[in-house]
Amino acid sequence: MTNPQHPSDDGHHGGSLQALVIGAIGIVFGDIGTSPLYAFQECVGSPHGVAPTRENVLGVLSLIIWSLMMVVTVKYLGFIMRADNRGEGGIFSLLALLPERARTPGRVSFTPVALAVLVGAGLLYGDGIITPAISVLSAVEGIKLVAPSFEHWVVPTTVVILLGLFGIQRHGTAGIGRLFGPVMILWFAVIGSLGLWHLVHNPTVLAAFSPLYGVRFFAHHGWHGFKLLGSVVLCVTGGEALYADMGHFGAKSIRYAWLGFIFPALVLCYLGQGALVLGHPELARTPFFGMVPVGGATIALVALAAPATVIASQALISGVFSLTQQAVRLGYLPRVLIRHTSGSAEGQIYIPSVNWGLAIACIALVLAFKESSALAAAYGLAVCGTMAITSITYFAVIRETWGWSRGKSWALLLLFLAFDIPYLLANLLKFFDGGYLPVLVGAFFFVVMIVWKMGRTHLGDYFAERSPPLSGFLESLASRVSARTPGTSVFLASSATGTPPVLFHHVERLRVLQERVVLLTITTEHIPMVSKAGRVKVEDIAPGVYRVIARCGFMETPQVPAMLAQAIEEGLLPIKLADVTYYLGRETFIAGTKGKMGPWTESLFAFLNRNAHSAPMYFGVPAEKVVELGVQIDL
Repeated sequence: MTNPQHPSDDGHHGGSLQALVIGAIGIVFGDIGTSPLYAFQECVGSPHGVAPTRENVLGVLSLIIWSLMMVVTVKYLGFIMRADNRGEGGIFSLLALLPERARTPGRVSFTPVALAVLVGAGLLYGDGIITPAISVLSAVEGIKLVAPSFEHWVVPTTVVILLGLFGIQRHGTAGIGRLFGPVMILWFAVIGSLGLWHLVHNPTVLAAFSPLYGVRFFAHHGWHGFKLLGSVVLCVTGGEALYADMGHFGAKSIRYAWLGFIFPALVLCYLGQGALVLGHPELARTPFFGMVPVGGATIALVALAAPATVIASQALISGVFSLTQQAVRLGYLPRVLIRHTSGSAEGQIYIPSVNWGLAIACIALVLAFKESSALAAAYGLAVCGTMAITSITYFAVIRETWGWSRGKSWALLLLFLAFDIPYLLANLLKFFDGGYLPVLVGAFFFVVMIVWKMGRTHLGDYFAERSPPLSGFLESLASRVSARTPGTSVFLASSATGTPPVLFHHVERLRVLQERVVLLTITTEHIPMVSKAGRVKVEDIAPGVYRVIARCGFMETPQVPAMLAQAIEEGLLPIKLADVTYYLGRETFIAGTKGKMGPWTESLFAFLNRNAHSAPMYFGVPAEKVVELGVQIDL
């Protein structure tokens, strides 16, 4: 059942197991750890929920407990997290484990699995928008129990907290991250203890461990019981985050934290809410905050819930940053400004455009929906869609990459889908109640990723058709160039065999070239990070002309000067960085009737290309050392 290529279970980040477990509790479990704020409440206290009778409460609790058991413990911790890509997890890492033929059967075509992954990535953007909104809103709503007059201030307070959350992103999470672990340990200890207190006073809810109560719930409620799965699934939101953040802490520490602390605390909390509602049905609308007496205890619990929801939101925001970086490196999204906020941790990044896009979208949701219960319908669909797509992609990996037998592979897939599909269908029923939000967000990013990938492929074909083979071009270089000037020219080349279009146009127009020419090709490997030892390869291909091939992982941002400096340091490249001039191309697209992409897709691609982050800044090239050559193109 293990990944034969990377059986290590320790992740690729150092540290003692205890430190990694504490870190995992602080970062990884924030989303799933704050689900008790609204999950049980949506099942028994909302207008579309069920009456808080004994059979209903035990049925809902049984569904929650077994969802946590099967989806999180069995599916993600037991199986999905074995599919690591050099220690990294996440939906793009899973796709990268597949052989090339299973990812891209043609130059501009996509396999069903690749398309599904792009849909899942789009839904994760939707999740990143909804999670901060619903998490912070649900925490702030608790204060209404103490001060009903505060109700008018719930939305403004939530907006202020969200603005603060997104405002501090540019400083990075390295400093405040040290506080996350202790805060979340306190959070889980408190909610587990509160649940245990109420459980002791009404231990009959322990019967919910029997799956028979879940079966009886469906038998009694029928169609309404099925629709309620759309609320039950809220208890496993954040399950995907366990896999996505695996590279930061390692699978072992996440499993230890879940089985030894998080899972028991969550189960106790849900059981405690159930016990409370059985004794006090009038508290069904606020079962979480109802576990403490109204007054100072409620204020204290809200004060603890607020930072817990901020931490949960932080995990999703960081996850969207990481997802965007991977999509850019794999060629699915245009270049964006990526700032590294830590000198020692590669994964700590900040993307301003994504950050403020999320901020605007989150605040718009809070202003539009105003209540966490109204947002719950929108929340579940993004989660369920991504979980189902992860199951399908994992099936492709165990079949295509690991060579599992057909029978064993299908049996496991059907087990996963037995939970994923009912959850997904139940949430689709809430499409017009808000479920359309993540679908629209996912569809938008899906179209953008497809169009960008196709456009870049067609652009590469366009230049390949109009640029001569490199070998022939170099042979004719003496006749094409009338003078060689001092210094070094660096040309970025998408292909190691073709002539870079910028080099070809530069020579054709000016007929002048510097004494030394470096053709730099950056290849994106289907692994998260590339070790320094195997990063740079240099080949002397003609007098004064060098081909440099630099390898980058899909979680790294290429820095061209650093790559050249490494080649110089290793004695592979006889140039001086001070003498280098970088030549880059700037494409301008014109409307035409003979393009391969179609009018609207070409217009969208042109818009994305115009608004992409500048190549010099993205590649870390000093602006004063850059020469850009423009070319007009009709795709």
